[in-house]
Order: sequence, then structure tokens, then C-alpha cells
Amino acid sequence: MTAQTETHRFEAEVQQVLSLVIHSLYTNKEIFLRELISNASDALDKLRFESLTNDGLMESGESLGIALEVDEEAHVLRIADNGIGMSRDELVRNLGTIASSGTRRFLEAAAEAEERPDLIGQFGVGFYSAFMVADRVSVETRRADADEGWRWTSSGDGSYEIEPAEGLGRGTIVSLHLREPAEAEEDADKSPRRFLEEWVLRDVVRRYSDFVEYPVQMEVTRSAPKLDEEGEPIEGESEQTTELATLNSQKPLWSRPKSEITDEEHAEFYRHLTHDWEAPLTRLHFSVEGTLEYTALLYLPSKAPYDLFDPSNRDSNVSLYVRRVLIQRECKDLLPSWLRFVRGVVECNDLPLNVSRETLQDDPRLRQIQKRLVKKVVDELASQLAERREEYRAFFEAFGPVIKEGIWAGDDDDSRVAKVCLFQTTHGSEPTTLSEYVERMADDQEIIHVLTGASRDVVEASPLLESTTARGEEVLLLVDPVDEWVLQRLTEFDGKKVVPLDRGEAAEDEDARKKREELEKEHEGLLGSLKEALEEDVAEVRFTTRLKDSPAVLVAAEGGLSGHMERLLRRSGQDVPEQKRVLELNPEHELVRGLVKLHGVDANSPRLGEAAELLHGQALIAEGGAPKDPRRFGQLVTDLLLGSVTG
Repeated sequence: MTAQTETHRFEAEVQQVLSLVIHSLYTNKEIFLRELISNASDALDKLRFESLTNDGLMESGESLGIALEVDEEAHVLRIADNGIGMSRDELVRNLGTIASSGTRRFLEAAAEAEERPDLIGQFGVGFYSAFMVADRVSVETRRADADEGWRWTSSGDGSYEIEPAEGLGRGTIVSLHLREPAEAEEDADKSPRRFLEEWVLRDVVRRYSDFVEYPVQMEVTRSAPKLDEEGEPIEGESEQTTELATLNSQKPLWSRPKSEITDEEHAEFYRHLTHDWEAPLTRLHFSVEGTLEYTALLYLPSKAPYDLFDPSNRDSNVSLYVRRVLIQRECKDLLPSWLRFVRGVVECNDLPLNVSRETLQDDPRLRQIQKRLVKKVVDELASQLAERREEYRAFFEAFGPVIKEGIWAGDDDDSRVAKVCLFQTTHGSEPTTLSEYVERMADDQEIIHVLTGASRDVVEASPLLESTTARGEEVLLLVDPVDEWVLQRLTEFDGKKVVPLDRGEAAEDEDARKKREELEKEHEGLLGSLKEALEEDVAEVRFTTRLKDSPAVLVAAEGGLSGHMERLLRRSGQDVPEQKRVLELNPEHELVRGLVKLHGVDANSPRLGEAAELLHGQALIAEGGAPKDPRRFGQLVTDLLLGSVTG
């Protein structure tokens, strides 16, 4: 080790990842080659993109590719590329650290997963999969715009070394010193050193990396008849010849006719894009011709990725190619945030090859492409809903909250997104669509009833359902956090108003309204006393016709925040001013009638104020909240029980 060699420790969580892979947590060890080839392909993409604005990075017409080199005597497999390369700082950043949150999620998922080979790619730790087969890994690299090269070396023992390396060309060489097989791996099919054999490498590249658009090549040795001076074979004599073989087809799947692509090829390409071992729900492959020509190949996953709700990862996951050049891997202009779960590629030859990210944002052609892609995806969702209801239900459980963001974002003027959404309902245990709800409405029902809450159990127990369900009218139970925001936009569907039960005044006919108003006038003293006792907590105390079996409920004013919305905002860390809602009382309930009698006997009785606090706390608990002062509420309940027990 020279004086210029630096030794660094891996981050603690990186060491945990290494420990997992070194101890053979993953049985499908061949995925290391897929990951390293994908990394090499990424490096070539970056070089090609940066060279669009920097002519000095590569020569005109230069061939780019990935090479596999086998040293059987030293038991070394090398994966080399002539891509962008890395600087010293990039080596430390890319190979010595991992974003801690992603690593923690990887470790949690690794402990829980039943099928583990797919986790490595999903969590961005693909490079470390090399230690599944190697007891020492070295990376030699020189960045395209630098003169100095670097060598990174580690045995996966908690540390790594970095030192200058002379005589390197542009790009990166990853050398894997394949370890001896353990006793359990003595079978040739399990030995790490089987990856020195040509047929094994051919098979792995064909299965996992056939669609990489750069050639993956290796030198192969063949036995051929020895020729005489005249070029004729010499009988009984042969000689060894070496040729450069390309192991992958390099044919982008999206550029081939749909009829020629097998399901297996789609499955493999999807895994190549996503590292998701589960088959996608469905795919869309189409071309558009005319003034703007492009081809799209999109996949809808069947299960949600771990970072679906990560606020730092809300952009489109569709890549943009221009004339086979990858311009942007996650092009946020191709799909809106609420379709970020869609994976795939779009190739458009009508965009300029040197397009930049800044130019992309202002290009009307991309907006035109996005509009068409959104329509195609939503139409496909509608088709899946109609033809594969059970599979779509599972899909919507995973991605429904994200799809609903499209309503809240204002992208649903024609209700196409709302029509593919599923909602819990009082009609039964199976979720329903808005269209199905409307079909079941009675002729005299004018509004779509909805109620939000933290869970189905909480919402089903709400007093707000009582009178509506007693009339035989269905209520949609909106239990996704995003639903509170959705209701700000989803105010009407198919000519019917969407009305939350927990805000505004109850829907009532003229006779019921007059009767209620007469009661409020008759007992305004009682209502005033109760409001005075709850002055800091409620804006009003009034009678209601929306209750049947419960004595009280809390509702928000028209356009105000519901209790559920207020709690969501507080949990997200937002500073929400205290909301004064309306306490509504059921005048037909025995408890409320008792308060009427008590007020008639003693309008100044302290029991009125205590009853007001108990009713308010009870209403909060019924909607999934908690009393403002739990200790005070508990004491009032205790005193009430003592009074009933002791007489």
C-alpha cells in the first residue's frame, strides 16, 4: 500500500447490506451480472448525453460497449465499459455510501420478503450484489473529463481503499475475484466460479440484459481445422481461434412489432426496467404517426414499490429517448405525478437530439405526448376495471390513493379519473365506483353522500350515518388520506352533487326544517347554556335531524375543515389554527330530553356544563379523535358512574 492509498470505513448501514449479501441471503446469485451490466449501460448513457454539449468527451463515430473478460487462472471476471467513468469523489459517494433511508428500507424488506432476488435492484444497492460471488472487488475508473484514474478495492470486510491508478482509459472496469465455493456450493451449478464459463455468461446476459442497447461482448475461443498454405483443411489437425462475440440482441423492445414480442420478452424487459420480480398488471405498446411521431411502451405494475409515497420521488418514471439516445431517465414531462407508478419508455424522433432538460420543460410537443399518454393509461385502467375486476381491485388497493391525486390536481374535468376509482361503501363489503352508486340511487335522491375517516371501522361507527342509512340511502366511505383533498375538487358527478355528511347543514325537507327551527327557538336557553360551557371549542350548538340513535355529533361549517382533515394536517406537522365546529344534538334522544328538563328546573345547574363537556368529548371519540382534556373527561365519566352506582 503506497502513501497515496486511502482507507475508508463503509457507513454502518452499508456494512449491514454487505453482511446480508456476503452470507448468501440471496439464492439467485446471477443477478449480480444484471446489476453490473445495468450500471455500465447507465455510464454509457451518461457519456452519450453529456457529449451532446461537450464534443471533447468522445470521438465522432466512436463505438460504445460493455466487455466481459474472463481470467480462468486467477478466477477473475471483469465487466468493463468505455462510459463516463467516475472521479475520486464519485467513487466515495457511489460505492462507499447509500442513502440511509433507502438502506433501512432495504434491510427491513430483506427481513420480511419471501422472494428476495428482486430486492437488490429495487433499493439501489445493485453494486454490492457483486460480493455474493466475489471475496474481493476492485473498480478501476477514469472520468471522461479527467486525466487521473482511480482504483477502489474492498473485500467487503467493513472498509475499502482508494488509490490513484495510472494508464487507465476512459470508463470503468469492475474486477470480481470469484471466491471458492463453500461446501454447500461444491455442485458446479452453485459455485461462484461457474461465472467464468462462456455458456453461463451467455445465458445470464440473454435472460437479463438482452435488451441493453449497447453490445455486451466477450472473446470466445473456438477450435477450427488447421489450414494449409492454400487454405485447405489439414486432415486430423486443428487450431484455436479467438473471436469477439456479442451476447445480447441490442434490439429495443419498443421498436419491434407488437406481434413479434413474446410475453417472456415483455416480462424480462419489465424486470430490466424496474427490477420488479412480479409480473406487471398490463402493458400498453403503441405508435403515433402524423405531425408528431413517437412510440411508447408502458407497464402498469401489479404491486406498489416501496417509495410510492416518498415526497422526494414524485416524478414520472418513464424514460425519454430521441433517436435511440437516452435523454432523460425519469422524464417528468411525459406523465403527471399521479401516474408516477407507470414504468416504460417513449422514443420520439421529432425532438432535437441535443434537447436539454430546460428545453424539455417548454416544448409543446412533450405536452402533446403527455396528453395522449394520460388518455391511453386512463382508458386502459377503465378496461381493466371492466374486464378484470378482481385483479383491478387489488391493483387499486395499491395505487388508488395515487390515482386519486389526479382528481385533486385538477386533471379530471371530464371525470375520466373519477370513473376508474373504487370506494368503500355502506352498500356492502365490495368497493364500488361512482357510476355504480348513481345507478343504485333512488329517483328522489339528489346527492351522493360521502363520509371521510381514518378507517372503515371508524367511519361505519359514525353517528353521521344513522339517519341516511335509515332512509335506505347509500354512503361512500372515503378512508384514504388523500380523499379529504379529493373532495375539494370532486363536488359533482354525473349531474349529482357530492356532499360530505360531516359539514354544513343536514339535508331535510321543509316540514322537518320548520319543526327543528321551532324547537331551537323554544329551547334557545338550553342551547345557549351549552354553547357557553363550550365557548372555546364550538362555534354553535344546535338541534339536528341527521341523528337517529346518538345524542350528539360534531360537524364542520360549510367549507370548513372536518375533524379528520384537521387531524391529518396536524400529523403532517402543519400548524393548523384551532377549528371551532358545530355541536349538533338529537332532540329525540332521551339524554337530550333530560337536559331540557334539567334546564327547565334549574337553568344555572353546573350539571349542564358538565353534560356539555361529556357530549363534546363523546362526539370527538365517535369520529376517531380524542377529548381536548382526556384527564378532565375521564374524571367527569367517573363522577357520572359514581352517581349512578351510589344513587
